[in-house]
Amino acid sequence: MAGLRLHNTLTRQVEPFEPLDPNEVRIYTCGPTVYDYATIGNLRAYLFADILRRTLEYTGYRVKHVMNITDVGHLESDADEGEDKMLKGVRRERKTPWEIAGYYTEVFFSHSEALNILRPHIVCRATEHIPEMIDFVRRLEQLGYTYQISDGVYFDISKNPRYGQLSGLDLEGQRAGARVDVNLEKRHPADFALWRLAAPEHIMQWDSPWGRGYPGWHIECSAMSTKYLGDRFDIHTGGVDHIPVHHEDELAQNDCALGHRVVSRWMHNEFLLVDGGRMGKSLGNFYTVDNLVMRGFHPLAYRYLVLNAHYRSKLNFTWEALGGAQTALDRLWQRVRSLALATGNAGTAGAAAALPGAADESPEALRFAELIGDDLGTPQAMSVLWEVARGDRDPGGALELMLLFDRVLGIGLDAAARGQLGAHSAGTDVETPEVLALLQQREDARAARDWGRADQIRARLLEMGVAVEDTPSGPKVRPRPA
Repeated sequence: MAGLRLHNTLTRQVEPFEPLDPNEVRIYTCGPTVYDYATIGNLRAYLFADILRRTLEYTGYRVKHVMNITDVGHLESDADEGEDKMLKGVRRERKTPWEIAGYYTEVFFSHSEALNILRPHIVCRATEHIPEMIDFVRRLEQLGYTYQISDGVYFDISKNPRYGQLSGLDLEGQRAGARVDVNLEKRHPADFALWRLAAPEHIMQWDSPWGRGYPGWHIECSAMSTKYLGDRFDIHTGGVDHIPVHHEDELAQNDCALGHRVVSRWMHNEFLLVDGGRMGKSLGNFYTVDNLVMRGFHPLAYRYLVLNAHYRSKLNFTWEALGGAQTALDRLWQRVRSLALATGNAGTAGAAAALPGAADESPEALRFAELIGDDLGTPQAMSVLWEVARGDRDPGGALELMLLFDRVLGIGLDAAARGQLGAHSAGTDVETPEVLALLQQREDARAARDWGRADQIRARLLEMGVAVEDTPSGPKVRPRPA
């Protein structure tokens, strides 16, 4: 693929992509804070990063992809306010931070796998990199970018004249509009914590040159990204909500500590809306992959829905839209299955491997490559997939093209060709409307940590002859064994 072009948030332009190292593209993705379930809105960021990685690999690049797991240091507000989110989880569930982090990390990767998101090559946990974070803060301190007050060590943004370049922040406006309860010891409202001092009873703290405490959220990504990707790397991804604080602070730390531009290109995906409004736990309208499964949808229907909007455009989620995505995806699965049967490749372990391999230079493949290479134009690339699916090309050529495109799209076409995926429905004969309603009530109870209520509903289902099995992709029901 020639002429790959990608957006850069820093320059606000779509620019030709040239890797720092012609043999390897290095990418860092801001990972989840594992104190609760990731919503499908959160997961849009990882679907975007997955499409980026797949596109680069499709182009012929070798990719090194690193993602962090935040298991300490992320406060309730991204702007260094409130309490640590992990401690909120501790109080809510009465478990240790390590138990909470372990459980929600496992669920995150289970849901990611259900969405066909490739696992990053390196997954790094914040609590396993405290020495690297302390070293990074010490370097900033030695270079004169920090000051210490009663609750910790802060970055002095006045020492960095380019602070605000990523987000276009109005720093003087921030100062004028600062709330009365802002930390009055800070020199500027936008100064941010590098290391926080902890009270003796704080359950997550480590020794440091400044006293026992824990790292600021922003320093985590700077320390871990440069540890695994070096002091210059190609792309940093995340959601647009990270731009004004987290990534602005990270950029400042990086460039001041290392004396040069560390990240060549910042890329961000837009929000997922729900019925035209914001999704959020506090709003009570957030959905997880399990909720999709509970409603009878395959998780890949959500991936299909996401692919039909550009990553830099807001996407409005409705159940009707997801239903349309499921119907369309069913048709694609059925089409590749019929093509596989027609060509005798239906049982092949990797159906694409048995095909002749001339698709890459076809007009459709060249157009697909051009469209996906223009800042990840997935909606337009999907139209080429459908053109092939509906066309009258010979079965072998059509199948080869569709499986080739799915190396980027990741919507399960190869599995469908092998008969592992087919038309999706709510499922078995026990999934009556009453059963589905009770299952949703049970999931609501589980989400609210009302385990007693959840157990009562399970018992009620058993009385109705329905057994429930909790799986990584959501609860499954089957007739109760005799």
